[in-house]
Amino acid sequence: MDFETLKQQIESAARKAFLEMYEKHGAEGIYSFALYSDEGAMTVCPSSNTQEMLKEVDEDDTMYYKYEPAEWTYEMEGADKEFNDICTILRTELEKNEEDDEWFQRFQAKLYATCIEVLEKLKNENFFKNIIGKDIFLIFTVSDYEFEKHDLKNIIIRLNDNEYKSEYLDWMETWGN
Repeated sequence: MDFETLKQQIESAARKAFLEMYEKHGAEGIYSFALYSDEGAMTVCPSSNTQEMLKEVDEDDTMYYKYEPAEWTYEMEGADKEFNDICTILRTELEKNEEDDEWFQRFQAKLYATCIEVLEKLKNENFFKNIIGKDIFLIFTVSDYEFEKHDLKNIIIRLNDNEYKSEYLDWMETWGN
């Protein structure tokens, strides 16, 4: 699989998804954007959340709803055709190699790394900041899968140079307590 081409497709889809979300929901105070996949490496999807949504959340659950993309208001919304095309490419590639566990482990790791690289590139270009005028929270996550705590910490540090980074890392310290 040509991961460089896939990376360009994911970047283009992510840009389009965020622009669509901003156009439709910018007045709601978008503060976050995520790319996420699944443990089977069959999908890449966007997710966004807003300050408006957080007003509806019980105070005890605020951090979870603020930082967990699966709970965000606009999960799997934006650039629908582009992300569907990416998912089709991924599933086709997986079907061709379904018997090879070592290949799958490399494929999964490369897909996850590619998504993180896309988010990092967009952050470094100030893509999000240039649209909404401030930094937002960025994350890559995988549904029904938990990264090792140190790996998740590294993702947060890599993708966030803002107040969200320290708040998320502080929140991480409360996990399991």
